[in-house]
Amino acid sequence: MRSVDVVGTALGQIAASKLRSFFTLLGIIVSVAFLVAVVAIIEGMNAYVKENIAGAVIGANAFQVRRTPLQIGLFDDEQWARMARRPRVTAADAEAVRAALPDAEAVALSSGWPTPMSDVIWRDEVIGDALVFGVTPEYQVVQDYRFAKGRPITDVDVLQRRAVCVVGHDIADKLFGGIDPIGQSVRVGGQRCEIVGVTAPKGKVLGQSFDGFVMLPVSYHETIYGRRLTATISVKMREAADVAPAMARAEEALRVERRLRPGTENTFSVETADALVAFWKSLTKVLFSIIPAMVAIGIVVGGIVIMNIMLMSVSERTREIGIRKAIGARARDIERQFLAEAIVLSSLGGVIGVLAGWLFALLVAAVSPLPARITAWSVGVALLLGAGVGILFGVYPARRAARLDPITAMRQE
Repeated sequence: MRSVDVVGTALGQIAASKLRSFFTLLGIIVSVAFLVAVVAIIEGMNAYVKENIAGAVIGANAFQVRRTPLQIGLFDDEQWARMARRPRVTAADAEAVRAALPDAEAVALSSGWPTPMSDVIWRDEVIGDALVFGVTPEYQVVQDYRFAKGRPITDVDVLQRRAVCVVGHDIADKLFGGIDPIGQSVRVGGQRCEIVGVTAPKGKVLGQSFDGFVMLPVSYHETIYGRRLTATISVKMREAADVAPAMARAEEALRVERRLRPGTENTFSVETADALVAFWKSLTKVLFSIIPAMVAIGIVVGGIVIMNIMLMSVSERTREIGIRKAIGARARDIERQFLAEAIVLSSLGGVIGVLAGWLFALLVAAVSPLPARITAWSVGVALLLGAGVGILFGVYPARRAARLDPITAMRQE
């Protein structure tokens, strides 16, 4: 019997019992759809963090010098206590980095973590919980800010502690509407400042806007909030290839500036956006460790259902098997026929599951801020699982059908 005929017969048997075939495949469909959809969302999140969040937090071709690393959440209490004993990052540290990196496009100092939040008040209008950054002018270069109106914060603003500010696009749009915000006076942190610039919109990431902030000269920021426990040094290089060597030079300069002996641990962290991406991926590993167990349960259940249905099919088609053997069909032909039916059935479930998972991932991406990215490897694994279940759980029913005695089988009513 040709392979084409075997597959055609298998499809005919599936088509003859559509409802039973669907419920037989339900476990595989759900398991495969779950696999494809969850992997699509996780991979989409990984790509989104790398392409959007990490760049927005640290900047392109940039790195930061921080008191504590971005992955601090993974440290235990003892490690956190050691981080807390580190000296804060200061303007002197920023000058040491600037001297070590004359080729840097920008070396900026900004108010450190935790970033204060404040209501922004203009007349009777109030915007709540806006992030308030204290920055040097270079910070606007590191973060690639473009200005829709007005001007950026300047060195003169920092030196003279001017009560001026730059606001994000969302703040300007919600607070002033159609009124030109440049020159308007707003209250931030209980103090007045004059708006001198409005940044061009950067958009939202996972529903969170990157345009709901106020930037003050770092010196005026200290007047309102006092000296923060720490600051952050941000460095932007002209090319991505220059980042790693620059990080090494910055580390060396800070060790010299802080008089750290050879072999002693750094009292600061030098990090790129890769650290944030790595931190996020360490969180998603937990999900990837759970997914196989959940998918395996569904696949095993689906496989057992397929085996039971195939055994039922063997019982129902006993007379057919006897007739085929009587007219010359070999045991291996019967075995191949029933095994093919199991493989086609489970593979069909895999294909339907992939399509269902794909559509579900697209639906999630359309109605929520969660991104989704279908990967070829997840589709391939899903299809292999479908075919594998048919082979694994179809062997026993196929062999049972092949071993039937033709005379006994033909007597079966």
